[in-house]
Amino acid sequence: MQAGRFISGALLAAGLVMVGCGGPVEEGIEGQELTSQEEALPNCNGLNYEYTYYSDATYTTVVGVRGCDCSYWAAWGKITSFREYVSGTCW
Repeated sequence: MQAGRFISGALLAAGLVMVGCGGPVEEGIEGQELTSQEEALPNCNGLNYEYTYYSDATYTTVVGVRGCDCSYWAAWGKITSFREYVSGTCW
């Protein structure tokens, strides 16, 4: 009896996988305008600051950075609500 239920369950699962989730079909992107816009970064000469972003409130895993090192921009990773701010002076 249990073997029959197992086989029935396995067949049902296999059938659902073959059919898919049944979600809406996405339309093609042929007619859409797919352009991106890049704006120049503002001049950060004379500024020295950095935001370090962390994954959670423990502040142990860095997931991103944004800032300026006297004239060079730094930006990588993602922004979260858990951040530390450090600033200094340029020579």
